[in-house]
Amino acid sequence: MFLRALMMIALVVGGPVMAGEADVVDVEVAKQGDGTFRFDVTVRHADEGWDHYADRWDVLGPDGEVLGSRELLHPHVNEQPFTRSLMGVVIPADVEEVTLRAHDSVHELGGAEMRVAVPH
Repeated sequence: MFLRALMMIALVVGGPVMAGEADVVDVEVAKQGDGTFRFDVTVRHADEGWDHYADRWDVLGPDGEVLGSRELLHPHVNEQPFTRSLMGVVIPADVEEVTLRAHDSVHELGGAEMRVAVPH
């Protein structure tokens, strides 16, 4: 009986965090005609619904400064992995590489990140 109760508590407490962290799994970056950049970022996360889903991804400069963010307004439970775009990202001319990271509504940061070269 005690073991069964302990298992039930673990399921209830552990339930919202079963999806794990959001991972960036692919990135395409292109320089636009106005000198800004477009990012197409693919994120994988076992979205469980509104209480636990990938809710943002960021473009980071080498010093960790956030150069751009794409807010994700809803869960993608049945669309995994998924790709979303962000245009108009300004990247200083001396920056040769940026890092992409994803964020989820429970774990926040911590999943797989990707570094990509900036096509100047």
